[in-house]
Amino acid sequence: MTQTDDLTNNRAKSRSSKFLKDIGIYAIGNIGSKIITFMMVPMYTYFVHDTSDFGYYDLCLTVCLLLMPFVTVQLRDGAFRFLLDCDDETQRQRIVTFVSHTMLTTIAVSGIIAAVLAAFTNIHYLGYALGLLIAMSLQEVYSQVFRGLGNNRAFVTVGILSALGIGLFSILFVAGLGWGIKGIFMANIIARVLALVLVEARVRLITRHTRWSLNAGQVGRDILRYTLPLLPGSLCWWLTGSSDRLFITKFLGLDINGVYAVAIRFTGIINTLAIIFYQAWQETAILQYESPDRDRFFSKLFNSYIFLLALILVSYVFMLKVNYGWLVADEYSESLNFIYPLGLSAVVFALAAFFDMGYQCAKDTPRTLPAIILAAIVNVALNFALIKPLGVYGVIVTQLVTYLVLFTYRWHDMKRYFALRIDKRTSVPILVALLSIVPFYFSPNIVVDIAFMIAAIAVMAWVCRHELREQILAKFTKTARSTK
Repeated sequence: MTQTDDLTNNRAKSRSSKFLKDIGIYAIGNIGSKIITFMMVPMYTYFVHDTSDFGYYDLCLTVCLLLMPFVTVQLRDGAFRFLLDCDDETQRQRIVTFVSHTMLTTIAVSGIIAAVLAAFTNIHYLGYALGLLIAMSLQEVYSQVFRGLGNNRAFVTVGILSALGIGLFSILFVAGLGWGIKGIFMANIIARVLALVLVEARVRLITRHTRWSLNAGQVGRDILRYTLPLLPGSLCWWLTGSSDRLFITKFLGLDINGVYAVAIRFTGIINTLAIIFYQAWQETAILQYESPDRDRFFSKLFNSYIFLLALILVSYVFMLKVNYGWLVADEYSESLNFIYPLGLSAVVFALAAFFDMGYQCAKDTPRTLPAIILAAIVNVALNFALIKPLGVYGVIVTQLVTYLVLFTYRWHDMKRYFALRIDKRTSVPILVALLSIVPFYFSPNIVVDIAFMIAAIAVMAWVCRHELREQILAKFTKTARSTK
């Protein structure tokens, strides 16, 4: 082996080690917070008896997700991207100052618009929805500021405290005081703002880096050139990923949307695990984009990612099926039927999101638009065509096809940024994930479910790369030792 090969291998090991460390950091925040959120779903189903009420809250949340990119001007992406590249303290202050000034402006405009709506319309829980929109926007943007400034601990802590607060306040407001969905709104608003305030009081990163006297004009224009092309894309993302609630509400009713919302929250665990990977991958990809063996490193990560997603999908949905009877109230039990296809959609979306890094690394965000616009058109057209004959399954099929279209487009478009080589062994986890839907729906009892899950995991573990298997085992061993 040559000296060049040694250097390449050492570099790859160093990057892999950092990547796994980053995954560990983000996992602490995301998994901890998601477990708390996960635990809230059974409580909500038992104390919010009317599925239409929960469906209305989910509809408000969906609208907040639509409006949030416009309130934040996509600064959650811009702040992190520009802070990560920045080595100058004064420039960091300009970036954070611009972010703070912009957030104050957009929040004020949102308040004015809400006041006008309140004067001329009668929208239920408008004030609560506005509070949730502002709280979510502040948490999203300033969490990314913490992360961009290199304080991942603050970023993780905000997520954990927010989720813990949502859990505690939900118990108080929903279970204790019986406030229903008003209590869910209040728990989310108070917890998110309080978490951000407590962490900032500790680290004082925003306060220290905000200098209102600084001229942030040029950096502001640079950030907006990066973020503004993302706004139409965010609208299309919403059409692609969240408009299903509007279609269900319009054609099937709020009660069905309430049942569907429960399934979405359970499959959200898969999305959370994908987000953990995405956050670590985002930082690694940007920092390693110019490395000479970039394509080899990116290919290895992508192949490993396919194995991990398939493993997570099969193990999670079957464990969920086995325990679903006691997790939700009877009124929401039908949601189990939607779990597997929604989980499969989450996996396809996670793979499509992997390619998003090419645009971010090259700061070529306008090129994100064609694929997202195409996906949005496919999504809306198929929803109109399939929801009446297929009901909820029409929405689910639409979502899966949409993400497949997005994945295919980006697979070809990413060749301009990096080239991936697919290991032939990845066909095994893909095949196992697809075939698992049969026993999920048709297995006769719990014993068969568990037996199939174990067999599927064993097959995937046997064919995956030795290096990946060793890394996973090492992580589990280290975690087990640390808990003793």
